[in-house]
This record gives sequence, C-alpha cells and structure tokens, in this order.
Amino acid sequence: MKEFEVNCINKLNRDSQHEGITHIGNSNGSWRLTRASAVKRIEAKTESYYTVDAKSGSRAYIGVVREDGKDPYLRTYADKKWNNNLLAQSECGDSCKIIS
Repeated sequence: MKEFEVNCINKLNRDSQHEGITHIGNSNGSWRLTRASAVKRIEAKTESYYTVDAKSGSRAYIGVVREDGKDPYLRTYADKKWNNNLLAQSECGDSCKIIS
C-alpha cells in the first residue's frame, strides 16, 4: 500500500474549528484530493494518508468515520484514539492541483 503525507487541507469555512474538510493534500508535492476520493482510496486499502507531529515526528494516520445519516468524513487516528491532527493543518494553496 502506498503512503502519503498530508500537510494541508481545505475546509468549507477555514475559520471554523469543526467545519468539514473538503480536500486533503501536500503543499510540497503540490497535490490535493477531494474528501470523496480520499475516502474511496482509504477504504479500498490502496493508499493511506498520515500527518506528522512537528514536535515528536510521529505519524497520525487518517481514517474514515461513518455515522448514521451523515456523509463519511476524515479524521486522524494515533495512540489508539481519534484526534484532530488533521484540522490543525494549514490551508492548501492554489499551487496544489486536484488529482483524480
């Protein structure tokens, strides 16, 4: 399985602490994926995505959360618990092109 570091995201409302993520990406590689595409790839187990903690260097893998009546969403998982590492990432800029 291929693994990719995620260091940027796009949200519907960048200023919201809890607003839904629309894209994940990597500003160094200049790419980003839609949430739907990332969900599909993660659930197919063809690719995995992770964030890196700047202090410890540890990885937090991104998983898919499914709740009744809601669209699936992305969240990081580390140390045997779900956390908000993904929401702490910076905004993906225009240089990050959407890949399919």
